[in-house]
Amino acid sequence: YSIPSKFSKNESYIGSNSRKVKVKLYTIGFQSKQIRQARIACIDGAYNTSVMNFVISPFSKFNAPFFGADFVTLPNGHLIAIDLQPVLKSDLAHTTKVWERLKPIYNKWSNLLPGGGPIPNSAKQYFSAGFLWTRIPLGAEGDQLIFNVLAPAYKDYLSLYLDILGDAEEVDSNYSLELLKGQKEYMNYRSEKDPARGMLTRFFGKDWTESYISKVLFNL
Repeated sequence: YSIPSKFSKNESYIGSNSRKVKVKLYTIGFQSKQIRQARIACIDGAYNTSVMNFVISPFSKFNAPFFGADFVTLPNGHLIAIDLQPVLKSDLAHTTKVWERLKPIYNKWSNLLPGGGPIPNSAKQYFSAGFLWTRIPLGAEGDQLIFNVLAPAYKDYLSLYLDILGDAEEVDSNYSLELLKGQKEYMNYRSEKDPARGMLTRFFGKDWTESYISKVLFNL
């Protein structure tokens, strides 16, 4: 999946003259028969910030959810979110088979991780019953959780998603339009409410950030 060169890599410096930090951003994309866009955006800000945002968006002719994973490290800790996000949450034909397979994975790992805290009411429709959301402290204890719990949980979520996508059959044109409508609503919400907007603007400027969010990150 082609990413324009000005968005595939960017760099800047932040901090005081005595302690400047180089911030590097990389974005790569892939596409397949079922996947419209699998997009990974990574930010390396040394001790200041580290981010991986990974979203898989299927073609709307396949009845499949999104895959979403956010790994964010800030000076006060790690924020992690992993989910198979519904396109049409109220449509049981879209969600039931997915959640039946996802809930055992969620139950297996969620009890081993601290909670992530409340999420905005406006965002709840975009997350599944298996939304894995955690805040992990920095330090040795947090590192153990990341390596022993979070990493295998991430693999389980991604493996299940790829299995679901591989099994997904094409739907008729009317249902495809419903799925496309749901995908657009999700992408518009993410574009408008992207929590990384402030950070990206600080690193790379407003104009670049707004184009990056709308044309690359959430570009449906």
